[in-house]
Amino acid sequence: MEQSGAASPVGRISGTQAIHRAFKVLRCIAGGRREGRSLSAICAQTGLTKSTVHRLIAALINEGLAQQDTQTRRYFLGAECYALGLVASDRYGLHNMVAEPVRRLAAETGDAAFFSIRQGWHALCLMREEGSYPLKSHVLQAGDRHPLGVGGGSQAMLAALDDDEAQACLDQNMDDITRNYPHYSRAIFHDLIRAGREKGYSVNPGMVLKGSWGIGVAARGPDGRVIGAFSVATVESRMSAEREQALFHLLRKETDELEKTLRRGGLPQDFAA
Repeated sequence: MEQSGAASPVGRISGTQAIHRAFKVLRCIAGGRREGRSLSAICAQTGLTKSTVHRLIAALINEGLAQQDTQTRRYFLGAECYALGLVASDRYGLHNMVAEPVRRLAAETGDAAFFSIRQGWHALCLMREEGSYPLKSHVLQAGDRHPLGVGGGSQAMLAALDDDEAQACLDQNMDDITRNYPHYSRAIFHDLIRAGREKGYSVNPGMVLKGSWGIGVAARGPDGRVIGAFSVATVESRMSAEREQALFHLLRKETDELEKTLRRGGLPQDFAA
């Protein structure tokens, strides 16, 4: 029988699954930031078995993408991630476009301000700027990645999708959300989506962390697609009805300006796909 050098469909699927799982582990490690992640925490968050996580982390360490602290046994991102990030940073022009608006929002509100981008069924925090108010909300950091709908800006993006796309997003993410964000349910998402569409902005009423509220407004590209969102996070005691409206108007103003700029110059090449 003649042998073929091509990989079998089963082999291709297995290889793709391994890559997907490796990045799932890597993103989990990244979420640990300075504290790192324990093996048990990685297993719990990813839903993968201990043996699978062990094997994937060993490969990541071998490639310089992860490292383990010899004393705490916790895992951190490796130096190769930093090197890759430096190379990638030159390409992402949208960061330069939103930097000043995010700084302005933080200065005007006194609270933490953000811009997050849409990545398929997820939201990635591209930038965070601290405000002057002494009580901080630390739920979202630059580089954090959450299922679309989790958090103020992410929630605004989900609400801005049409019904079919929003439903597909929930179908894709509910297992992850149920495991890692226990205060959410499909029924709650439907209520939040409806409220966001009625208001023109979304409010996260402490769903990720009790007492930490957020408000977000979705931004669209020149073709009308949802590309990201500006948002502000604050403590619950500062989110009165009057202040909610004031924050919305500030967010809406920055969003309108960004969309106007994008209509004139187009979306940066890295986000045009």
